[in-house]
Amino acid sequence: MTNKTMGIVRGIGAGLAAGAVLGAAGSYAFHNQKSLKKKGKKVANTVTDIFDNVQYLFK
Repeated sequence: MTNKTMGIVRGIGAGLAAGAVLGAAGSYAFHNQKSLKKKGKKVANTVTDIFDNVQYLFK
């Protein structure tokens, strides 16, 4: 039962982190479309790093 609960908590945490990242990226993209094209790879790397950090926290 504890393993199921931890799975749910991990899912909720990952969902919250993904929502925050996508919300911030979307807001940034809406206001700075030219600079987003130039920095697209940096944003993708940042998102990847955030997910890696969240996964590390739950291990």
